Amino acid sequence: MRIAILLFDRFTALDAVGPYEVLSRLHEREVVFVGERKGTVATEVGSLRMEVTATLDEVTDPEVVVVPGGPGQTAHMADGPVHEWLRAVDRTSTWTTSVCTGSLILGAAGLLKGRRATTHWLAMERLPALGARPTTERVVTDGKYVTAAGVSAGIDMALSLAARIAGETVAQGIQLGIEYAPRPPFDAGSPEKAPAEVTAALRSMSRFVLTGEPAA
Repeated sequence: MRIAILLFDRFTALDAVGPYEVLSRLHEREVVFVGERKGTVATEVGSLRMEVTATLDEVTDPEVVVVPGGPGQTAHMADGPVHEWLRAVDRTSTWTTSVCTGSLILGAAGLLKGRRATTHWLAMERLPALGARPTTERVVTDGKYVTAAGVSAGIDMALSLAARIAGETVAQGIQLGIEYAPRPPFDAGSPEKAPAEVTAALRSMSRFVLTGEPAA
């Protein structure tokens, strides 16, 4: 089974690494980091770099596609090589997935029309313009399309996907192996639970608010 994780400049690290840590533990799998050009790309912070090991035209038939989000998502909202690749591999993929604002890229490529999908809470209002039906669930499955909410939800998405691919026992073994038993010090992981002033502060600093970033 070939798993293709898309990389691009200014992606969010955990959007890609979270699913990688889970899916790379499946048996008989090959994980490839794919992008427009081989070489390193920087995450949104810039202090971490990851390597694109295969170009888009070298990965034509992955069973699983993972699209991360991050500020670099903005550069991939217009039609181009990434959209063309996504539409091409989606014809034969078993699962097409995203984390955080990666779903906006899938939507802009025309792959989420009429489908339930999620994204980072700050970007949720962008989904309808891309033809998707937004939902606030942490992981959303609609047919072969699996979208995860913000950043850390990529781990949940990947565990859910691992269970569908290899069974719950295998997925539970992976969860135990990575000791994924989150107990955060604060119950502030969603806008409904976080203090109002914290939610307001993050909203005011959102790139969608500051730049007026278009949906497509």
